[in-house]
Amino acid sequence: MSLKLKTTTPPSPLLQIQNWSIRHLTLVKIIVSILYLVGIAGMAIPEIRPYFQYLTPFHLLMTVGVMLLFHSDWNKQFLIFAAAAWTLGYGSEALGVHTGFPFGNYAYGPVLGVQLLEVPLMIGVNWLILVYLTGSILNRLISKDWLAAILGAFMMVLIDFAIEPVAIALDFWSWEGNEIPLSNYLGWLGVAFIIHMIYRKLQFKKENKISFFLLFNLTAFFVILNFII
Repeated sequence: MSLKLKTTTPPSPLLQIQNWSIRHLTLVKIIVSILYLVGIAGMAIPEIRPYFQYLTPFHLLMTVGVMLLFHSDWNKQFLIFAAAAWTLGYGSEALGVHTGFPFGNYAYGPVLGVQLLEVPLMIGVNWLILVYLTGSILNRLISKDWLAAILGAFMMVLIDFAIEPVAIALDFWSWEGNEIPLSNYLGWLGVAFIIHMIYRKLQFKKENKISFFLLFNLTAFFVILNFII
């Protein structure tokens, strides 16, 4: 008689980290809130503001890292969405900087880090974050893809209303004539709608336990700084 020993495959390091994070969700939220509050304080104090401006790309990386840490379905279609969101977001910005379409005439400052074609690579990450977070929140509430995409795009435009004055003051980017044109918001609406439709049409689990919390902190960060700087 031979004995067959059952063997089990150990969970991947990513799965182990995700399991830890889910069990310690409150701790992760506390850490995220502290980092955002420190960021607000740093940007609000002129003497140390330049150092915190330098840290802006790392702050974005922290946000997308926490977001992806709580994402549970790393299938091919999710990877296609992530690549499409970054490419369309970055590509529309590169087109905008060099032609004025679809956002208007503007130029990026050095704050957002490494640039290609005069556009920071991190700007694609910003588009990915905003579409994913707003899309995740609307996923449970709206069943029709086109309606969810429209509402998600409008949510992003409202967020951009809070982002723009702060971004200009902190030298993220600057507008020709120092005026934010209506085309900026119309461009945001159009590009966001396209990426949201891709998000809705591709099949992957869209529930994320920390989406609302991250979006709240990100939006509050810019809203508060509007009253400070």
